[in-house]
Amino acid sequence: MGSFPLAYALDWGWLRIGPPYIYLNIDPVIVHLGPLAVRWYGLMYVVAIIVALWTIRRYTERKGINADTVYRILWWCIGAGLVGGRLYFVIQQEDLVSGYLLQPWRILATWEGGMAFFGAIFLAIATLFWRARVERLNPFVLVDAGVIFAASGQIFGRIGNIINGDIIGYVSALPWSTVYQNPNSWACLNPATCNVPVQPAAIYELLTNLVMLAVLLFLARRLVRPGVLGLVYLYGYAITQFLLFFTRDNVYVKFLGLDWGLKQAQWTSLVLLVVLLPITYWVLRSRYSRPVPAGESAARYGIAQKSQPGQDAAEAADNAVAGEQPEPENVTQTSQPDEQAEVESVEGESEGVRDEEQKLDSKDKAKTNQV
Repeated sequence: MGSFPLAYALDWGWLRIGPPYIYLNIDPVIVHLGPLAVRWYGLMYVVAIIVALWTIRRYTERKGINADTVYRILWWCIGAGLVGGRLYFVIQQEDLVSGYLLQPWRILATWEGGMAFFGAIFLAIATLFWRARVERLNPFVLVDAGVIFAASGQIFGRIGNIINGDIIGYVSALPWSTVYQNPNSWACLNPATCNVPVQPAAIYELLTNLVMLAVLLFLARRLVRPGVLGLVYLYGYAITQFLLFFTRDNVYVKFLGLDWGLKQAQWTSLVLLVVLLPITYWVLRSRYSRPVPAGESAARYGIAQKSQPGQDAAEAADNAVAGEQPEPENVTQTSQPDEQAEVESVEGESEGVRDEEQKLDSKDKAKTNQV
């Protein structure tokens, strides 16, 4: 199993394809800048964000979300995804107390590896609901856009995983097994997986993400109920993760005293599938999931909006119908109500006196003319 062929069907140096295996010899670090290292994995995150934004651009336009709103929400979700992914990885570690809680700076040490995408999903969805309330948008529409963003971005994250060698499958003799050869790859940190053919678990993840994105884009133009697209993604991701982890060489863990020979992500998948059942019922019955009529803005349909310029007249008419008197605005009063009433009364009396005088003058003139 450790012998290699003398000739390759494809030989690019960093990538060699057998028969029978796929050989990768890529340094995870692109370049060293003094104490800093620019890594392929970090670059893939940047590419993922750019491509995912481009992918959801038309979808958000159709749903009535402008670019400025997308960018405002995006940065909150990126932060939530990074924090959620890192924390969910940390809490799964066997040395949680000694390795992280007693050394809290290591929680931020993402360069040591370790992101759990389930954690990113959970915290990002919570953030989308919060931002939907702030922006007065339908939260289900935001979640639907978010899962398209996630499925698109994951593709490039998996490319980063392939280069890193941080998703390792079981040792395998399958002709498409992957052999990591670069001494700086994560696979070669463990002699048992360096220069040894293993299941290409990261490639399986990549192919699954491509299929998931294709399904979501197909459904995006056909589903009229907000929230259903998000459910499709969550069900799909939970099911595929449960199955794919049978190929990954991760440690088995117990859950609630149950020892079923499953990994952490598989337990998370099972719990998520159970929790999704009542969530699905809630989503389908929610007012936010009502079908959006043609011509309406899906992101704002049925959501109370802030008063906009030009709406004051309409609101005043509504108040008049309801028997309410609108409060005067932008009126400058120089005197108190009582003083103003007195002034108006005096002015009225003066006008009355002038009228009487004019009438008497008219009568006198009429008598003079008769004489």
